Amino acid sequence: MQTGKIGVTSENLFPIIKKFLYSDHDIFLREIVSNAVDATQKLKTLASKGEYTGDISNAKVEVKLDIKAKTITISDNGIGMTAEEIEKYINQIAFSGANDFLEKYKDDANAIIGHFGLGFYSSFMVSEKVEIITKSHKEGAKAVKWSCKGDPEFTLDEIEKEEVGTDIVMYISEEEKGFLEDSKITEILGKYCRFLPIPVIYGKKKEWKEDKQVDTQEDNQVNETEPAWTKKPSDLKDEDYKDFYQKLYPMVDEPLFNIHLNVDYPFNLTGILYFPKIKNNIEVQKNKIQLYSNQVFVTDSVEGIVPEFLTLLHGVLDSPDIPLNVSRSYLQSDSNVKKISSHINKKVADRLNQIFKDNREDFEKKWDDLKIFIEYGMLTEEKFNDRAMNFLLFKNSEGKYFTFEEYEKLIKENQTDKDKNLIYLYTTNTEEQYTFVESAKDKGYDVLVMDDTLASHLINKFEQKYSDKKFVRVDSDVVEKLIKKEDSGGEELTWEQKEELSPVFQAVCPEDKEFTFIVDFQDLSENGAPMVITRAEFMRRMKDMSQMQGGMNFYGDMPESLNLVVNVAHPLVKKVMDSKDKKLGTQLEKLGIELSAKKVEVADLEKVKEGKKEEEIPQADKEKLDDVNKELSKLEETKRNKLSDFGKKNKLAKQMVDLALLANGMLKGADLDKFVKRSVELIK
Repeated sequence: MQTGKIGVTSENLFPIIKKFLYSDHDIFLREIVSNAVDATQKLKTLASKGEYTGDISNAKVEVKLDIKAKTITISDNGIGMTAEEIEKYINQIAFSGANDFLEKYKDDANAIIGHFGLGFYSSFMVSEKVEIITKSHKEGAKAVKWSCKGDPEFTLDEIEKEEVGTDIVMYISEEEKGFLEDSKITEILGKYCRFLPIPVIYGKKKEWKEDKQVDTQEDNQVNETEPAWTKKPSDLKDEDYKDFYQKLYPMVDEPLFNIHLNVDYPFNLTGILYFPKIKNNIEVQKNKIQLYSNQVFVTDSVEGIVPEFLTLLHGVLDSPDIPLNVSRSYLQSDSNVKKISSHINKKVADRLNQIFKDNREDFEKKWDDLKIFIEYGMLTEEKFNDRAMNFLLFKNSEGKYFTFEEYEKLIKENQTDKDKNLIYLYTTNTEEQYTFVESAKDKGYDVLVMDDTLASHLINKFEQKYSDKKFVRVDSDVVEKLIKKEDSGGEELTWEQKEELSPVFQAVCPEDKEFTFIVDFQDLSENGAPMVITRAEFMRRMKDMSQMQGGMNFYGDMPESLNLVVNVAHPLVKKVMDSKDKKLGTQLEKLGIELSAKKVEVADLEKVKEGKKEEEIPQADKEKLDDVNKELSKLEETKRNKLSDFGKKNKLAKQMVDLALLANGMLKGADLDKFVKRSVELIK
């Protein structure tokens, strides 16, 4: 019997392994099973070279749980170890057997998972004692048993073992007894080992018998050794890709497209990426790509290797060239990661462009689901943005699709303004903005539908990139002013007329904390609507963007500014104007004379101050000016109050404002009920 000390530099190494080497303790099972797969792969390599003549037809890894003995055993019929190899690869921590083997068989080796020689020691995270029972494939080799209780002391004995291979027996500690549950082992194997390249067996398949599940005689293989991404694209059909997607994401809608990656230069990368059906909920969909290293699951947080916008995709990536930390728990920064990320970016863009060219009709059908990926990519990845301009689609209000170039040709003649800017009209909601969309179409304009979360950001990007292109929402102004062809004529009110009419209509605007109304007067022709409510483009766009950008809460918290455009050419508006003149004409005229006199008095007092410093002006003059200004303010307030009172009592004015609100979907509840009753009264 041999005794000795494991070659470590400090007796504190085991506590470090237990606590800090691995982020999750359940990784121990992944590491030990992966080592067993490595050992089996090595033996298959030797057999393929004629250096091992034994039977490898039943190569497999078995996981056994013994609840009574409190053990988990991982068995393989792989390459095995001699006493000397245990001394070298187990007792000398971090001297990796995989590295030695790869160096010797680098051109022939099957996928060797281990990189660091530390995986075996993950077993001590959950075990109070670990045994290795192994027999090397080498002719005449003696079987040995290695045992250690999680300290530098170990024992190594020769034993009897008939078959070549290795058993790792872990005696689970009391504090980790949660791992002695069948469901827990099943869960871990399902997470980390479901696509390993060697069959992994855990118990027997079960069936229902007499109202309970019982074991059958058939081995329960927990993994698929040749998942779809390991095969050549030419060997797979559409159904194969869909079936694999269902294995990854059961009970999920079929994906839109898939992209099969198969790269062997300048790095190795395989995988399948799927475009799932989503709408606007970006955050919920992230972390659906699974990262593997030689078919061993590593992580589903792939932000480092996949461009930001592609974290919305689903699927699998597998690469032995992705640099991992020693515990294979997370990505390390490396130039290879950037190269892989850049390649995936290009591959996805090329694939989308090809799909668009090959079957544009199908691409258009899927566009509404697909556009969130493409828009997100264009906003976050400049290289993708440039490539995506070839297959980005605009959809108009009639449901027709156009590329950026096609749409420019469509609208260039009719939607170029007097300053040579090309105006892209758009709606964010065809139903709510129906009246505005129809008015634009009646004018001969085309209207885009841009109704998703990222539309405002994409619009800003386009306007920054193309200074001669402007995006204008159809409800941001009256149709005559959406595209300014030339200075329009028409009926104009004087400043004094506007000053008198503004309080009349302001008085019947709804008092709402979410909106503020600015009254404007324009000639929209006597056949136009009496009033139109428009939304200022800049403020509305800033508010839309603030919903996605926390740093713009200044705009998000402000009430939305709406324009109440009064059509001064409409007979009903003129009727209100005439009524105002009849009822208030004499009073307003008298107030006007008084106001004019006060304004002259203020002007005279201001003139006296000209050329004098503040301290040179007599106090009496200052007080006189203050008094006159107060009188002027009081007269103006009196005038506004009279006009407001008139407006509040004028049913026609209120009716026209409510009609404008109704056209914008803003008249609801009690206000809508009052509008209906008032309509009946006015009809009588």
